[in-house]
Formats: sequence, C-alpha cells, structure tokens
Amino acid sequence: MTSHPTDHPVARPTASLSRRTGLRLAATGTAALAAAGLASLTPAALAQGPGVAASGPVLVGRPRPAPAPGTGLEPGAVAHVAVTATTLWVAPRTARPGIDDPSLTTPVDLDAWNRNMEDTETRRWLTGELESQAVLGSEVIVDEIDGDWAHIVVTAQPTPRDPRGYPGWVPTGHLVADPGFAELAATAPTATVTALTSTLAATPAGTRPGIDVSFDTILPVLGRTGRSVEVAVPGARSAHLPAADVVVRAPGEQPPAPTVEDVIATGERFLGLRYLWAGVSAYGFDCSGYTYTLFRHHGITIHRDAGNQMHDSGLAEVAREDLRRGDLVFFATEPGGSSIRHVALYLGDDQIMQAPNAARSVEIMSLTEYDPTGEYAGARRVIAAD
Repeated sequence: MTSHPTDHPVARPTASLSRRTGLRLAATGTAALAAAGLASLTPAALAQGPGVAASGPVLVGRPRPAPAPGTGLEPGAVAHVAVTATTLWVAPRTARPGIDDPSLTTPVDLDAWNRNMEDTETRRWLTGELESQAVLGSEVIVDEIDGDWAHIVVTAQPTPRDPRGYPGWVPTGHLVADPGFAELAATAPTATVTALTSTLAATPAGTRPGIDVSFDTILPVLGRTGRSVEVAVPGARSAHLPAADVVVRAPGEQPPAPTVEDVIATGERFLGLRYLWAGVSAYGFDCSGYTYTLFRHHGITIHRDAGNQMHDSGLAEVAREDLRRGDLVFFATEPGGSSIRHVALYLGDDQIMQAPNAARSVEIMSLTEYDPTGEYAGARRVIAAD
C-alpha cells in the first residue's frame, strides 16, 4: 500500500492470465465459527511460562486468569491483537454502517465483510480510508485512546512513518494487554500458521471451535499431541490448532533461508484471492501487503508499503534487463514519476504475480500488458541468486 491508490486503472490483458485455484475465500462454516468467537474459549485462562519440547505431551505452568479483550489499554502500553485480524483505519469512527461492521466487532467476521464488498466500487471505497491490518497475536504499542478506539503502531511492520511500527486506529475490543501472553511470546516455542486459514478449538480433537486464524499468524506453543498443537491466545484460554496447519519452531528460531522458488510457491497459493486495500491476511491483500507477507513468512522483513519497499528496505537495485524470478518490480503514478503506487513479484518471461486492484484478485499476467503507458519505475532483489 502507498499513499496513492494501488487500484490505479490499468489496461486489461486481451487474454487474462489470472486464475482461480479453489482458494478458500470464504471457508465453509467460517461465519458460524466466528460467531462463536473468543467466547467459546472462555473463561479465559492462559498458561504462564514457556512450553517444553516441540514434540510429545507437554505440561505447562500454573494457569492464571487472562484479561478480557479491550482491557489494560493505556498510552504506552504493549498489547496484542485478540481477533483474527484487526484493520487499521486512518481515523476512528469512519467505517460505513452495515458494510464494515463485521470488521469492527469482537470477534470479527472477515468472510462476511468480504461478502459485503462484492461490488467493486464498494470495495474501492476503502482506498485511503485504511492503513494496514494485523493478525491475531501481533504485538502493538498503544499511543492514544479515544472512546472505544485506540491509536496503535504494529511493531512487526516497518515504515519510515514511525520507527516503532505501522500506525493506525483500531477498535479497543480488538486488543488486550496480557502480560502472560507477552511473556510466552518472548520465551516459548512458536507455531506459525502455514494453512491459508485454520480454526482454534478448545480440544485436541477440534471440538468446541473458536475463532479462525490466518496464514502467518504466530502464537506461543504450550504443548503438542499427535494431532494438535496447543497455543496461547491473547485474552483467552489456551486453544488447539491442527498440527498439519502449523510449523513449530524453538524459541527465537527463524524460518530457514528461502529460495526464490519457495517464495513464489507461497505466493501461488493465493491466486484468486480478492484484493483488499490494506490487507495482510488470507482474507485479502493489497499489493504491498502481499509482497510483505510472502517474504515475512519466510523470515525476511521488508517495509510494509510499496514505495518504502523500493527505497527504504536496503534491497539491491536491479536493471530491467537483469530481472530474475523473485525480484520485486515497482510502478509509479505516471511515466517517469518518483511516487510509487504498486509492487509485483516478477516470475520471469515477462510475467508478474500481483494483487492489483479492487476489481481483481491475486493473479499472474504479463508485465508488458499491465504497463502499457510506461509507469515501470524499477526493481529490487530480495533474494540473491545462488
């Protein structure tokens, strides 16, 4: 995302190369599960202390009551996101009644929100109204409280706008100041969600389902069984995720260094996912949220916004004639312009993979057809060639 609309009009290819691959845009039963929400995981009790080995049964420390979402928030407080994903707004109380409500409730219902925005113009309205998103468990710093809204920065999303993280306004009910969770997040093994979406449940067998979680959600691990991983949840009691939906890493362990093909394969999993301005989850991406998330999932942190990915992430500049698979390609608001409006992942052979605009979905298409007026602005290499 940039300060300029990512859904800048572009020429459509004569033979579209976009494709849908059966991606679960609205998982069956998601709305019902979301309606159960965090309440299905209460009374809240969060285990303290790090988990033990990443395999076999695990015993954790004595449970302690967890604070409820929306509590413990004050300027300067460190908090965590307590819903599937919270959306950061430019200003509080600017959402559209009846359209954006599912993104503001506790729990959120992002499938319902997407259904409310099937129309392109309804979805395009979000351009410039939203800042970013943050998924369940993300750390934030609270700057200001204004009624039932909080101004925060998301510490995992770099931006020159604030050295602490990406700023925006969210409902206070989407956050919780939970010292027990914060301690576990700093000391325990972690489970990173590798499925496009998964669902928290109260039991290893998946009964008593709670809220859904998105790809690249990271939660502290409390234990494992043969079929599930028990994780800490901010503002709620511990819950279980299917073992097949996550990868477990030791405290402080980073993902293995990826190849270009690893990143591209991850990006291909989202082909057909509808564009969402400010999105960084499996419920929708904008252009730079897509590239930011793909590389972050593989342990590489770049800036959140397109212009900053090009100019501020310290990435090596690449001439157009030297483009390779996995490079980031950038587009300006006008031919020869310096203001960056869009970023895509280069696939080779004049093909790019991108989240283009509110009318479309994550797709593969020709770079030349995407850019008939010469707004190509440059490229950067994230992963050096072997």
